[in-house]
Amino acid sequence: MRKQNFIVIGITLFLALFVINSNAFAISEETEQLLKILEKKNIITDQEAADMRQEMESSSQTGDKDAYETKLAGLPGKWADKIHPSACIEVEAFYQDYNFHDPSVRDTDTSDLVLAIVEIGFDVDIAKHVKASLFFLYEDNTPFDVDQGIITIDGADVVPLYVDLGKMYIPFGMFESHFIRDPLTLELGETNESAAVGGFRNDWLVLSVGAFNGDIDETGDENHIDNYLASACFTLPKKTVPDFNLTAGVSGISNIADSNGLQEAIEEAAGEEEATVKNHIEGFNTFLIVSFLDRFFFNAEYLGAIDDFEAGELSFDGGKSYRPEAWTIELACDVADSLNLAACYEESNDCGDFLPEKQFGGVVSYDLFENTSVALEYLYGKFENKDTRHLMTTMLAIEF
Repeated sequence: MRKQNFIVIGITLFLALFVINSNAFAISEETEQLLKILEKKNIITDQEAADMRQEMESSSQTGDKDAYETKLAGLPGKWADKIHPSACIEVEAFYQDYNFHDPSVRDTDTSDLVLAIVEIGFDVDIAKHVKASLFFLYEDNTPFDVDQGIITIDGADVVPLYVDLGKMYIPFGMFESHFIRDPLTLELGETNESAAVGGFRNDWLVLSVGAFNGDIDETGDENHIDNYLASACFTLPKKTVPDFNLTAGVSGISNIADSNGLQEAIEEAAGEEEATVKNHIEGFNTFLIVSFLDRFFFNAEYLGAIDDFEAGELSFDGGKSYRPEAWTIELACDVADSLNLAACYEESNDCGDFLPEKQFGGVVSYDLFENTSVALEYLYGKFENKDTRHLMTTMLAIEF
């Protein structure tokens, strides 16, 4: 669905509610326009629209309002229970002090206040075995655009199988975190692509396989659907072990060069030439997430390339063959009902100035009001070239 369609549907639902609560029961100009929109969007048929016009005219003359209200109110009401909206807005202020190891380069410090994230999404129950998800995202001054658009077909209570089709974050990595900033594993491996992913899913296990046409092809190859993924995720159902929750998984991808971060580095290295790699480089991920008493939390994750990129293929490789990888560990504790403290330690390898070679820090977050939280975070990072970075961030976020 395009953004324009999303806006039209929103206006349609608003007009429907307006007309339902109106005291005028003749066919007003607004009502006629509403019916035309509903016909155009195939929500009602031409015959249904004609019947409604006749019924409304009759209702306005006889004073029988109940039939009119029931008929028209049923249209938006039919979809209201099927559409589950959500939204997230994050405003961040940060201060960064970057110190260069090279004494001939001047150190820098910067600060800013930014609208970091705006996300608006809808999960829609289309039919018993068909669902849809549509999410729009604004992030880091990028245009507000479709971030995910997925059609899901599943067996529900018949067979525990599913298929996801559309633009999505493919199941390569989990990236669990209590911090404001993304973990190094996400910055290295998160992959957003139009894909087909399917498999088995129940309360204990999710097994997935998928395919997509990535943006980074092998040199000399044609443009085809030649990228693949597989993942397995185990979750211990709640109450299986009292006060203990566990999720663990592994996943693999046939070409880690298609991750959001590495794709950008490859395109930057290619310059005006076509961004390609000599060979597809496979990627591997594994993670573990544990919680006790819904108060103490631990998560660890590793993600990396299985083989080396050719020298010069990555903008940060310095003319060497690199095999980028990263791992992270986090500990967190809810010290009060609304207060959370967390600490992390992360490392990367063969990531140049793209990611810190070592990074650690802490964050404190507080639920200020319902669906409203504030957080303060500090991270210290040291890069492969011995540059260092101090980064302090504060965030105000709402989610609903």
